Amino acid sequence: MTAGTPAEPAALREREAQLRSILETVPDGMIVIDERGIVQSFSPAAERMFGFAAAAVCGRNVSLLMPSPHRENHDAYMQRYLTTGERRIIGVGRVVAGQRKDGSTFPIELAVGEVNSGGRRLFTGFVRDISERQLTRQRLQELQSELSHVSRVSEMGQMASALAHEINQPLTAASNYLQGARRLAERSADPPSPVLHALAQASAQVERASQILRRLRTFIKKGVSEKAPEDVAKLIEEASAIALVGARERGIAVHLRAAAGLPPVAVDKIQIQQVVVNLMRNAIEAMEASPRRELAVEAELAPQGDRVIVRVADTGPGLASQVADRLFQPFVTTKAQGMGVGLLIYRSIARGHDGELVARAGVEEGTVFEFTLPVAGDQRPARGGAGVVRG
Repeated sequence: MTAGTPAEPAALREREAQLRSILETVPDGMIVIDERGIVQSFSPAAERMFGFAAAAVCGRNVSLLMPSPHRENHDAYMQRYLTTGERRIIGVGRVVAGQRKDGSTFPIELAVGEVNSGGRRLFTGFVRDISERQLTRQRLQELQSELSHVSRVSEMGQMASALAHEINQPLTAASNYLQGARRLAERSADPPSPVLHALAQASAQVERASQILRRLRTFIKKGVSEKAPEDVAKLIEEASAIALVGARERGIAVHLRAAAGLPPVAVDKIQIQQVVVNLMRNAIEAMEASPRRELAVEAELAPQGDRVIVRVADTGPGLASQVADRLFQPFVTTKAQGMGVGLLIYRSIARGHDGELVARAGVEEGTVFEFTLPVAGDQRPARGGAGVVRG
């Protein structure tokens, strides 16, 4: 026996203990089966994931963890691979369904590896529960759908309001001309009755159209939104998840900052997220050709303590001089496909929250859009706590 032999069992036990510790703490489940599909090993993470104790699974067919029809077909899948060598999952990985002890199913990401040990073929499956990921993705899709719907409705309302304002002026002029023509006709020696009647009817219809437009504008202005206390940091996080799709691929560095201890704000969540999403997307588009591309979204308490300031800043070329003074007027845009009502909508939403949307040049470059949100009720800044900071 060599001098190093006594140390070898101790070293082996230490390595086994390290491996056991890793398997007990790794979040992904690990399942080892033989070529007949019989479970040889079932990790603690797999126990938590499927609800089975390892003793109840080891020695049984792995199809126990699968819903129909995969449960009934698994042995055929295994036999086909052993016969043909055609890989469908092994070394590839895919999303499949797992079945818990209570019969419920859940989505898993499965990666399978193969090893040949002493003439015995074993397959190791690494299982990751992606339920939360899919729920998050579904929630983001739902939120994006809600924002798109609100955006379309708001855009329609603002366009209707702008059109009502623009059309009302020529209608007023037409009404004045008709009234003047009617007076001239009445002053003639023998005014033709049909002409007077036609002028009176035309004047009445113009006035009717004006009343419809006035009612439409009044209806739009009286639109009431549902406000509730909301966490500003969470609101920005959710909106950013939608707005930043593809931003990394464009080489844009994003910084989200919410000051510590911000109180809840009384807002219509969907409307404010609509504003944040669209201001961020506008900023991303503005930086398309900029050598430096940084987008910052910040939230901080106003000096008076009764409002929270939300700020979206970019490092783009800044506001064009020809539109800077008319930025919030209807149908003013620098986009080739733009309608020129977006900023008008966002300003209306800000005003609906007793605030104001303003734009200014950045300290060094780019553009900064800023609006305020009212603190909910008698809330005051919380003491301590950490703000959200993400780069």
